[in-house]
Amino acid sequence: MSLPQNRFKSAILEGRQQIGLWCSLPGSYVAEAVAGSGYDWLLFDTEHSPGDPLTVLPQLQAVAPYDVSAVVRPASNDAVLIKRFLDFGAQTLLIPYVQSREEAKAAVAAMRYPPEGIRGVSGLTRATRFGRVPDYGRTAHAQLCLLVQIETRVALDRLEDIASVEGVDGVFIGPADLAASLGLVGQPDHPQVTAAVEDAIARLRAIGKPSGILTPNESFARRCIELGTMFTAVGIDAGLLARGSEALATRFR
Repeated sequence: MSLPQNRFKSAILEGRQQIGLWCSLPGSYVAEAVAGSGYDWLLFDTEHSPGDPLTVLPQLQAVAPYDVSAVVRPASNDAVLIKRFLDFGAQTLLIPYVQSREEAKAAVAAMRYPPEGIRGVSGLTRATRFGRVPDYGRTAHAQLCLLVQIETRVALDRLEDIASVEGVDGVFIGPADLAASLGLVGQPDHPQVTAAVEDAIARLRAIGKPSGILTPNESFARRCIELGTMFTAVGIDAGLLARGSEALATRFR
């Protein structure tokens, strides 16, 4: 039995745009409902949602039959959390709040087995197909994808240094936290924030590193794609439900 190919990783490294949906609602039923909607990737969030490793596992199982890639965001850059998600079979992780080259290196180390890293070894995990993937320990890294999240002024100042760490496959720019860091909390669409995001995309493109973003602002999402983002999340499940249900109720009031 062979490892599944990480189509998301292949796509962003080959320069093929991947359109995504942010999933903050825990539970496999919602995950499966959106898995067939036509997105290239779904992000299962455990940083700003009630989700945790035990809710992500059934989400991964629910979307596995669909033509969509799963990305998981751990709550923090924590080697134990990273290990658990990888053992569950997640192949792409988005690590939040990476502030320095050293923190990026720590994330890389958590993704890899010794001697290159510190990931703990278990031969009977979902990732190994319960021991059915030969040489998993020596081949897994080829299908794992590490994205790091840049979301502060400090991280922006160190952008190229962080992005150039060997083992970092892409850089995600977080507009909401970046806005807060710039003294504009709650204003991710402020011109100062969008200008900083656009500059970061251009800088990453200049060094050949795939960039990504989340924005429900459709015009800005298209602008980011034009500038060169390779993985672009254009909505959030909870937002679609809340705003869609409000709009329907309003039409009947």
